Amino acid sequence: MADASDRTSAPGGSRAERKRELGRGETVLPGVYRLRLPLPWPGVPHCNAWAVAAEEGFVLFDTGMHQPDSLANLERALAMCGLRLEETRLVVCTHAHSDHYGQAATIVRRTGCELWMHPDHEHMTRIAEDPDAVLARRLEVARQSGVPEEPLRRYAEQRRSSETGIAGVVEPDRELLDGVTIESALGPWTTFQTPGHAPSHVCLFQPERRLLISGDHLLGRISLYFDYGYTPDPVGEFLHSLDVVQRLGARLCLPGHGRTFADVHAHVEGNRTLVHERLAAVSAALEQHGPLSAFELVPHVYGDATSRQNAHWLLSKILSYLTHLRALGRVRALAGDPERWAA
Repeated sequence: MADASDRTSAPGGSRAERKRELGRGETVLPGVYRLRLPLPWPGVPHCNAWAVAAEEGFVLFDTGMHQPDSLANLERALAMCGLRLEETRLVVCTHAHSDHYGQAATIVRRTGCELWMHPDHEHMTRIAEDPDAVLARRLEVARQSGVPEEPLRRYAEQRRSSETGIAGVVEPDRELLDGVTIESALGPWTTFQTPGHAPSHVCLFQPERRLLISGDHLLGRISLYFDYGYTPDPVGEFLHSLDVVQRLGARLCLPGHGRTFADVHAHVEGNRTLVHERLAAVSAALEQHGPLSAFELVPHVYGDATSRQNAHWLLSKILSYLTHLRALGRVRALAGDPERWAA
C-alpha cells in the first residue's frame, strides 16, 4: 500500500474528460449495502455511500458528489440493493467534502429526512458559498509557498471553470460529536471525532458487530490528505485520530473509497508509519538542502510524482507536515517572499 502521491485531483477537483462510471450497489452484510458512486476525478473514480437498514427504511452514511447525473447514479445503486431514495430516514455525513456531503441538500429536500454532521464544517461552507474567495486564498498560500506564476495562472483558470460538487449548503439538524448514537437495525452506531483528513471528520462504530464506517480516515489503499489552513495542526490531529480508531478494535471497515477490509489494525499502523516517513523526508530535505520553500520541498519528498494536476494536493500535504514539525520544534519558518523553512 502506498501514499496517493500519483492522484491527480484533491477533494473539490475538476471534471475529467473521460467516460464516467455508473452507480452500483451491493450487499456487504445483511442490512448493510455499499453504494459505489462515480466521481469525475482521475485517480479517484468513485466513492462509497453506505445504506444501513433502519426502521421502515435505512440510514444513509455519506451522499456522493453533486453532478448532473449524480442523483440518478445514487438511485441506480439503491435499486440494485432493492432500496428507494424515499426510504432514507436519516443522512449522516462522515465529513464535509464534496464527495461525501455534495448531494445532502438534494436528498434532504427530496425525502424530508434530517442531516447529522460535525459542526466544524467551515472548510466546506466557504467553498460552497464563496468559491472565488477560497480560490483567491489558495492562490495566495501557493504564491507564498513558492509556486511560480505560470502554474498558478493555469490552476486558477482550471478551478474557475469547475463546479464545487455541492448541491447547496444545508446545516446539520444534529451535531455529530463524541458519543452521539445513530440507531439502526444492526444496533446503535457511536460517533467518534477523527479530525485530520478534514476538521469535520467523524467515524461511526457498531460495537456488537465491530463494524467501522471510516469515511476517508482509513481507506483500503493508504492515502493521506489533510485539509490545510483550517486547524492548527491537521497532521497531529490525524495521528491522534488513528489512536482513537485503533482502540475500538474494529474487525471490518466500511471505507469512503474502495472495498471493505478486515485488517483494520494493519491499516492504522500503515497510515501512522507513512506519516512518520513523510515527516522524516521533510526534515531530511531541510537538513541537507534547506532553507527551502514548501514548493521546493515537494520533489524532495515525492520525487517525480508531481504533476500539474496533483500539485495542489501535494503542496497541501507538505504544508501540513511543516506545520506539525514546527509544532514539535523541529523546523522554523523564515519570513520572505516566498516563505522558506529551515531545520
